Amino acid sequence: MPHNLEASSSDPCVQQLAPFWSIIAGAGRAAEGLRNDWQQHLQYVKTALGYKYVRFHDLFHDDMFVYNEVDGRVTFNFQYVDALIDAMLDIGVRPFVEFAFMPSAIATKLNTTFWWNGHGSPPTDLSKWEDMIRATMEHWQERYGTEKLEQWYFEVWNEPNLDGFWSGTRSQYYELYEATVKVVKGTGSKLRVGGPATSNFVPDTRFDGELEDLEVQKKLADVNLQTKDIDALKWKPVWTEHFLNWAHSRNLPVDFVSSHPYPTDWALDKTGNQSRRSRHLDATPEDLSLLREIVSKSPPSSRDHNHDYVPAATYLARTMLASQGKIDSIAYWTFTDVFEEEGAGIEPFHGGFSLVNLQRIPKPTFHAFRILQSLGDQILECNKSDGAIVRNSKSGLLSALLFHYPPELKTSPPPAHNNRSVAHETGSTGEPVRKSILIRGLRPGAVFKKETLTPGGQGDVVSAWEKLGSPMHLTRETTEFLRSYATTLPTELIKADSEGNLLVEQGLAPWTLVAINQIVA
Repeated sequence: MPHNLEASSSDPCVQQLAPFWSIIAGAGRAAEGLRNDWQQHLQYVKTALGYKYVRFHDLFHDDMFVYNEVDGRVTFNFQYVDALIDAMLDIGVRPFVEFAFMPSAIATKLNTTFWWNGHGSPPTDLSKWEDMIRATMEHWQERYGTEKLEQWYFEVWNEPNLDGFWSGTRSQYYELYEATVKVVKGTGSKLRVGGPATSNFVPDTRFDGELEDLEVQKKLADVNLQTKDIDALKWKPVWTEHFLNWAHSRNLPVDFVSSHPYPTDWALDKTGNQSRRSRHLDATPEDLSLLREIVSKSPPSSRDHNHDYVPAATYLARTMLASQGKIDSIAYWTFTDVFEEEGAGIEPFHGGFSLVNLQRIPKPTFHAFRILQSLGDQILECNKSDGAIVRNSKSGLLSALLFHYPPELKTSPPPAHNNRSVAHETGSTGEPVRKSILIRGLRPGAVFKKETLTPGGQGDVVSAWEKLGSPMHLTRETTEFLRSYATTLPTELIKADSEGNLLVEQGLAPWTLVAINQIVA
């Protein structure tokens, strides 16, 4: 009987495994990064998952006090910015700088997004924006040096195709990009600047003009929603090709291209009130392939209970393996529940985007990235239905990842906005299966550590919290119990047999992840 995954320790590498998932961590707004718990959470995920950069919003929001204008006299204050970036650098991560949003003193439209009133609008005077960027870059150059800045990334704005984030036109965003890239490159020609950081992939023309065409959005009910197979539609990243052609025509550098796919959003419409349809399971890898092709040819609601459950972890592991070779980095949004776009979460597990909750309790998604990070760099065998066998080129040690993403669910885990029952329904989808891994060519007695993450088992912290009655407020004792329960997965040591074969065969409940790592050659 064939095994789901089989390889020999001496097999040639079929593909390099680059940990693109551990380059950038996503976060909320800059002011949240001044909090002690935010910094503790960053240290925790940096140590466990190896993140190199953090991307966050609102460097120039009023609560960072950068831009100050009194009686026509402008001054710049970088004390809060320094405190944030110094803390990040001390932890060992660099900033992935997002130049946004607009200070209220120079915003053409106020209070466009979130309860804390982000100002997502063009400046009243582009020269004042340029002065602020110039002052920021000069300050950083003096404080950190040009060589350090060459290791950072500088991104112009966030999701300018969405009205809440950018009330201006596409051309006005392009003007902002041009002004910004010229100032940054004036600081140092090797500094990396990019964009357009637009939101999602769409199958229609709503974002093809200067502003989002709301009439196209209204017509979705008559057009796309009647399509039996929505994945047969031609999905494309917003603005990307147009932006690259425009930049080429202006002879402007684009050192990196950024885009925001949201595979767990409802497809076709913004709220799900019309369609409540999700795209298929491989939508994200396919979108990323298209994005890579466009670049090469060119001159998630923060309240979704599926974020807290095991299916999200299995989806992440599968998608990261399936996306190899398609992108350079991907930032999971976000690393911490210290995230206030919709205000503070009302429960310890409220469906926040994060890898760890407010009490620094790791969620199953944290383990998905930890397991991926433990794999080597040479894929020997991989398929998107089962997992992969991987070798570490430096140590020669083998590792494997086996999962059961139930074929009954052909999409990403559907959104469970403010509805835990949908997450429970997703977790109960599918039937148990038996799967096996065979690794040959080992030294007899070679030792491996096997970890298992399964719904309802250790590591599925929400199930333990629910068994306690889903308390809204955690005592210190309960916090420590849940943190311990969440941190360590069921583990056992297994060995290769006398012929140098390691056979792992077991029944897997739906959504189960099994990690196998060689610890003794």
